[in-house]
Amino acid sequence: MPNVQVHDKVFKPFLSKEQIQQRVKELGAQIDKDYAGLNPLFISILNGSFIFAADLFRCITVDAEISFIKLVSYKGTSSTGNVVTAIGLEEKLTDRHVVILEDIVDTGKTLSAFIPEIMQRHPASLKIATFLTKPDALQYDVRPDYVGFAIPNNFVVGYGLDYDGLGRNLAELYTLDI
Repeated sequence: MPNVQVHDKVFKPFLSKEQIQQRVKELGAQIDKDYAGLNPLFISILNGSFIFAADLFRCITVDAEISFIKLVSYKGTSSTGNVVTAIGLEEKLTDRHVVILEDIVDTGKTLSAFIPEIMQRHPASLKIATFLTKPDALQYDVRPDYVGFAIPNNFVVGYGLDYDGLGRNLAELYTLDI
């Protein structure tokens, strides 16, 4: 995989399409096992998680539903520190088994702001599935239950993750070449 340029920055290959797809299949198999007979509701946090959510959801064979919410906290290559709900959640969550689908958990701010909102709606259970985590960047008590990959605290693009709107369509994951 060659380097790619997104806006003014160069990114080098980090995870191949094959590595990503294999791990997503493994996560799907684990979720299938854990949610057999429970009809979970997956809540995908847009924009970044849409590719991960689609690929993972296709690997799920148990009866399940999916919905989408848009939470925004990034501008450029860093978090703004503010979480804004741009598209809300309309489904009833009372006594539902809920799995939040996230593209990346870095500081944990987005989910730490969103989880209390979900818990006020009394789900039967709540778990988090994320494509990526950055353990060294974590600042909030957010512990994903299903993790695709734990990565260093470097900026990444591809597989749904962007740099100012571009790069989401890359099938591989790339890291900033510094």
